[in-house]
Amino acid sequence: MYRALVVMGPSGNGKTTLGRAIADRLGWRFIEGDDHHPPANVAKMSRGEALTDADREPFLDSIGKALSQGDSVASCSALKRAYRDRLTRMAGQPVLFILPQVDREELQRRMESRPGHFMPPSMLRSQLDTLELPGENEAYLSLDGTLPPDTFADQVAQHLTT
Repeated sequence: MYRALVVMGPSGNGKTTLGRAIADRLGWRFIEGDDHHPPANVAKMSRGEALTDADREPFLDSIGKALSQGDSVASCSALKRAYRDRLTRMAGQPVLFILPQVDREELQRRMESRPGHFMPPSMLRSQLDTLELPGENEAYLSLDGTLPPDTFADQVAQHLTT
């Protein structure tokens, strides 16, 4: 059974809301990925600049180390296979990646309705262009990201027991 989960995907797909619901349902710790960004990364994204792979390394390492404690659910975009592999290596254990599927229009609407967030809606295209959907040989679960958080969490919990 997995003891480390990452709710992944582009900004606006519900990573934090759904991740918290899963953690609550399982009685696990929630790791807010945004809290692991160095200030330089937040500043860069706030200016509408996409992060480079090098920018992401300390962020991914920090989340991966937090996951290594087990019984944890993290929110992290994990947009590329290489990022997911790095998170898993740093966690030192198998990680299940959970992708809430939300269409582009809904992502845009959600991003525009959260003023004050450091990720501007203009960054959505970059995130979607970067996204590498998980492949057959990756541990992942894809669910409808428009489900109510409790229903989403129940489906994840059910998946973990099968």
